[in-house]
Amino acid sequence: MRSRVLARRILLAPVIGLAFITAACSSGSSTSSSPPASPAANSAPAAPATSASSSSGGSSSSGTTTSDAIKANWEEFFNGKTSVANRVALLQNGQTFASVLKAQSGTALTASATATVTAVVVESATTATVSYNVGISGASLNNRTGTAVLQDGVWKVGDISFCQLLTLENAGTPVSICKSVG
Repeated sequence: MRSRVLARRILLAPVIGLAFITAACSSGSSTSSSPPASPAANSAPAAPATSASSSSGGSSSSGTTTSDAIKANWEEFFNGKTSVANRVALLQNGQTFASVLKAQSGTALTASATATVTAVVVESATTATVSYNVGISGASLNNRTGTAVLQDGVWKVGDISFCQLLTLENAGTPVSICKSVG
């Protein structure tokens, strides 16, 4: 039993702990020879679409659908090259988690974190269900489901989803910062 728990931690800790908590990486502190982050990784969060009436997402006057905005922001949040400031802006109630995001930023493994959104189902004008996979340093955590929320005019990763991942990383024990969430 002990070896199974240890194996689970070994397999999940880099994926969950680093991909979800530490996906932010300060580009100024890196000495690697990797190419600079794409403009999307350091850009402002995608603006919301004006309609959220269908599972495929409504479209706005700019041609961006709600689903597209959710996907772009979700993938940016979990991108290892995204700054802490942008991650705070892309997380529901992000200021509450700023210290967690900052404390975990800059680790060697965070630069390789990625997320791929596989589906978005818009549930209402302010919530959506997101199916996604996360990868980090060759490992992956697939078939995850989370909640995106529209807050302050931006589609963000729901704090409840972030807290579920923090709890998973913490061997199932809720993290104190998350006790008031959800």
